[in-house]
Amino acid sequence: MVVARKIHKERILQSLMQPPMQETSKILMQLHIERKNQGVMMQPSNKGDHTEAFKTGFFAMDDLYVGSRMTLQFPIEEFPHFLTRKEADSIPFSTSQLPSVLQLFSVPQDSPEAQAMGGTLEQCELQPLTAETKVCVSSSESMIDFVRSIIGSDSQLDILTTTLPATSSVPLQNFTVLEISPDIYAPKWVACHPLPYPYAVFYCHFISSGTKVFKVKLGSENGEQMEALGVCHLDTSEWSPDHILFEQLGFRPGEAPVCHFFPMKHLMWVPLPSKATM
Repeated sequence: MVVARKIHKERILQSLMQPPMQETSKILMQLHIERKNQGVMMQPSNKGDHTEAFKTGFFAMDDLYVGSRMTLQFPIEEFPHFLTRKEADSIPFSTSQLPSVLQLFSVPQDSPEAQAMGGTLEQCELQPLTAETKVCVSSSESMIDFVRSIIGSDSQLDILTTTLPATSSVPLQNFTVLEISPDIYAPKWVACHPLPYPYAVFYCHFISSGTKVFKVKLGSENGEQMEALGVCHLDTSEWSPDHILFEQLGFRPGEAPVCHFFPMKHLMWVPLPSKATM
């Protein structure tokens, strides 16, 4: 297929051999899976020290105030570019067709690259929550179509994300909250998270059960400042109670909002005016 020849093999392997999908996104995927079987619910054991949650970008709403300190990291992962809609639509995209896709891109069946691709397809095929609307997109045209279907076809759009002062990753270190923006106007929004695949694939979704969106100015140990996009999910009652995150935060699903910073290159679409400046 012509499309496969256009995507350089070295770039495919590079994109698939990046570190596993940013931990924040992986946790969100896991939290959004409803339990099918009853099990032993984890008991909250950590009412004060949320450091382990901070390390993956998560925090409680009470953790966020000017002067608070969090141990955070903001790695920069490299992802491939979008195909055109015509090119993307010509390539099979399902777990049942994974063997033919691996063959198309010359990816060995038992390789870590194949495992990463299979994980992306499984995430894309998960059933959404009751309050969630989701889709995996593999072209910029498809992303815009989905965003407009949620926010409105006539709305002007803004894109929010976490921004760093440099092009290099920010390693795990202590940050101080310097400033918190007012809530960003986002009655409807679409978050898009990049997933590992030979070409760009984003998991885009909207959760209608209540969300706070804001920006936070952070100061690092080395004196640099950055602006992180923050989100608080106000209703977590359907999230998996067995996830270790609730043990780290010290409460159960539905008892308090769960907040997180957006990783680098993860996008949030909101209607204008977003009033996102600080």
